[in-house]
Amino acid sequence: MSKPDQYNVEVTSNDMKDSNVKYFTTYTYGCQMNHHDSERLAGQLKSIGYEYTESLEEASFILINTCCVRESAEKKIYGKIGELKNLKVSNPNLIIAIAGCMAQKDKEKIFKKAPHIDLIIGTHNVHQLVEVIKEFEESKDHVLAVWDQAERLAPDVPTIRRGKISAWVPIMYGCNNFCTYCIVPYVRGRERSRPLPDIIEEIHQLGLDGFKEITLLGQNVNSYGNDTNEYGDFADLLKAVDQVETIERVRYMTSHPRDINDKVIDTILNSKKICDHFHLPVQSGSDTILKMMNRGYTTDYYRELVRKIRKAIPHASLTTDIIVGFPGETDELFQETLEFLKEIRFDASYTFLYSKRSGTPAAAMADQVPLAVKKERLQKLMDVQNDISLEINQQFTDTAVTVIVEGPSQRDENRLMGRTTTNKIVLWDKQGTEEVGQLANIKITTAQTWILKGDLID
Repeated sequence: MSKPDQYNVEVTSNDMKDSNVKYFTTYTYGCQMNHHDSERLAGQLKSIGYEYTESLEEASFILINTCCVRESAEKKIYGKIGELKNLKVSNPNLIIAIAGCMAQKDKEKIFKKAPHIDLIIGTHNVHQLVEVIKEFEESKDHVLAVWDQAERLAPDVPTIRRGKISAWVPIMYGCNNFCTYCIVPYVRGRERSRPLPDIIEEIHQLGLDGFKEITLLGQNVNSYGNDTNEYGDFADLLKAVDQVETIERVRYMTSHPRDINDKVIDTILNSKKICDHFHLPVQSGSDTILKMMNRGYTTDYYRELVRKIRKAIPHASLTTDIIVGFPGETDELFQETLEFLKEIRFDASYTFLYSKRSGTPAAAMADQVPLAVKKERLQKLMDVQNDISLEINQQFTDTAVTVIVEGPSQRDENRLMGRTTTNKIVLWDKQGTEEVGQLANIKITTAQTWILKGDLID
């Protein structure tokens, strides 16, 4: 079960809360874009007088922002929705809203499965929350706000950020790729690029507000500008963002390997603030599987792309996503992926079992791989990647790295954490002189598979 989002607002303790104030809480499932949508939804609630609470029992408005990439996640979400029924019985004035990708896909079906839900808000309608609440308050009946396609680029709305150091900035919405396993184009719509001046203005203001690092968001950031001739391409955007003086670091996600080009690599090489970390989801190391996935590139293309990146920026880190057990994946085809992993030597791989997603072509493909086989292959893949990740991280031992202090480690408040420009997580014992948001130099003493540990350098 996901925990409620922690927003960049002061949470009042239980004994100080005003009984006349309306409180909201949210649960968010899924990707970074979903989490940013929750920030926008929270901002709209704040604008009409709601205050944030961590308590479901105290909330007079509960928002569940949903994901439907995997059916297993969808089942968990429906389970969570069912749990809220008792709260609605005990508090008839409670408003419960469902937003996000599952809301976009299932629409009024959610009302049929869970009549205690009041509002359903699709991915194209996030900016309409205030209007939807007003309509519900007038009608006291279910309100469905789901456009099949975005009628226009959504206007900016008030936003409450989850953190104080790093912020997400969407540069585009939607996806045109139609990978055979993915439902995102069906629930997020076609690609739509935000105006470049709006993006730059938002980033500039975030810097003035104290944010040190921003992450540019899009289902495929490399497609930025393809839908219009007004703003240039992704490389032009990166160059413009790099010149914003108020921020210190720029990250971006997610890139589609087919669409990254020499211009982007050269722009990152010559930038001052764009992080030297490339996340390029390969998904499979088998050309047969890549074709069935409709990924639009071959392993040879990917190899050449990696060669270009490493030649231009040798110290850059490279991470990826891999799906194990795609329909038709034989032992031989899986072995191709395993050998590809050993050849490329990613800093880290985010590996997933293939999961059927109704409504996608892959769900109807023959030769679905048994779960036991998928799990066995996943473990083999993880074992290889963990060895590679550890070997790469061990190269940092006795070297110094620079991080932005993000705050205490989740497991130990006496330790601080930060990330390098190559997206390595670094932990060190708090000395008391560090401040959240400042740059810190850390000498690495211990390397582990996923993290680096070290000491603060005075």
